[in-house]
Amino acid sequence: MGKKVMIGAADTFRAAAVEQLEIWAGRAGVSIVKQGMGSDPASVAFDTVKSAVAKDMDVVLIDTAGRLHNRTDLMNELTKIRNVMRKVVPDAPHEVLLVLDASTGQNAYQQAREFSRATDITSLAITKLDGTAKGGVVIGIVDQLKVPVKFIGVGEGVEDLKVFDRKEFVSSIFSREDIEK
Repeated sequence: MGKKVMIGAADTFRAAAVEQLEIWAGRAGVSIVKQGMGSDPASVAFDTVKSAVAKDMDVVLIDTAGRLHNRTDLMNELTKIRNVMRKVVPDAPHEVLLVLDASTGQNAYQQAREFSRATDITSLAITKLDGTAKGGVVIGIVDQLKVPVKFIGVGEGVEDLKVFDRKEFVSSIFSREDIEK
């Protein structure tokens, strides 16, 4: 789209997360701000937003993956991350995209509920829809949390992140025969 994009590698908890994101940033041809394993994620977010403003970036993505919804300390970091970003851009973040793995089934619902308690989720992305998982749990999540699905992941390449199409999604879950019964 011709936008200048910067990614902040704020998943400093999970082993090799920063290196993995660095590879993806290279594939996508975008800038990345990172610190070492175990660094304060909020510090990475602050540095990223500050750098993005200074470089007049159009889009800033802060990857806070690796949050275990049953770890209160990690979930509380989300609030801290939001607060430090607001020191640079007062109305940040403009979007909070929760990425859920379709293959986790009902556990995805529990994750979504806990994340919605910790932060203001504005949309969802459902990944791993290229396997046997159909991602039907997303229907309940959308209904309960009142947030839209924006993207789906159907593979491991950059081009495999697709804009969500609700009609195509429903068709993939239910066959014509299922609907007519």
